[in-house]
Amino acid sequence: MRKLKLCFVAFIAATLPLTMAEAQRKANLPDVVLLATGGTIAGTAASSTQAGYSSGQLGVDAMLNAVPDAKKIANVTGEQISNVGSQDMTFDIMMKVAKRVNELTRDGGAEGIVITHGTDVIEETAYFLNLVVKTERPVVLVGSMRPSTAMSADGPLNLYNGIAVAADPDAVGHGVMVVMNDEIHSAQSIIKTSTTAVETFQSPLRGLIGATNYGDNRFYRTPHKRWGPNSEFSVDGVSKIPRVDIIYVDADMAPDLIDCSVEKGAKGIVLAGVGNGNMSKAALEASKRAVKKGVVVVRSTRVATGDVSRDVEVDDDDIGTIASYELNPQKSRILLGLALLQQRSAKDIQRIFKEY
Repeated sequence: MRKLKLCFVAFIAATLPLTMAEAQRKANLPDVVLLATGGTIAGTAASSTQAGYSSGQLGVDAMLNAVPDAKKIANVTGEQISNVGSQDMTFDIMMKVAKRVNELTRDGGAEGIVITHGTDVIEETAYFLNLVVKTERPVVLVGSMRPSTAMSADGPLNLYNGIAVAADPDAVGHGVMVVMNDEIHSAQSIIKTSTTAVETFQSPLRGLIGATNYGDNRFYRTPHKRWGPNSEFSVDGVSKIPRVDIIYVDADMAPDLIDCSVEKGAKGIVLAGVGNGNMSKAALEASKRAVKKGVVVVRSTRVATGDVSRDVEVDDDDIGTIASYELNPQKSRILLGLALLQQRSAKDIQRIFKEY
């Protein structure tokens, strides 16, 4: 693609009001595509100090115009995939984004992809894409904790840094990443830890993938789990992700919540258990009933960090449950939904949770 662009340099310089040097500079820049989905980064409020705002108000062109210096590091074009708040993100939109990423990066296409997204479920979309996109080229999600009209809005710098990471050849092979607050997180590791703070995103178990400072990037590690081209999951030909429910476990929980989920047609259940994915005897019996009816039950934890171990406090072999290891409930739901796209044994699903 670079050679093709160079072939047009002389033609462009002769027919458009660009100098040869400018045409040469643009031809040497990487091509980055911005896919906009909405969120706070596209949100507006009535004043710069108002906490309340409406998400998904700005289009992709307005966001690109807010970061004019991005033109110095990449040839950026934009596409509007959706314009919704993070709370309204759906599997349909996630699959649309994934399929577009695969189209854009296939056969020497875009050298990097940036996706603007709301922060509330950005870790879920990032992890979904990490499992189903088929490129080693940088795929970067960015968002903001303050709307575009806020005093000290964080969106423009996050977007600029995201474009810089997507355009960086050193970012190749790092999986799907989330760039926020000058930090580069792996989709597999990132979690949201604060409702409103700009430093809300952390990678407590595995650490950062890297850091960025006004587009100057440093990379510390590569992903530690299977992803992207090495993943067995695909959204090709997929129109619907099987229903998987998350049920929160607490003291003296009503076990019939698990029975109700089964009756409503869930194909999988993720339990946000206490401690090491634990739950009451009544809830364990309900889980056993669900498994006997063919529903896959995964034990995760409501605790912020730490692995959920297999066959430690709960006898998974006897009950038929799956341990989530280091995946939190929301990422367990993503992985289980993709795993259920085909018939699998409990042993195979447990392998999947260990490898991804």
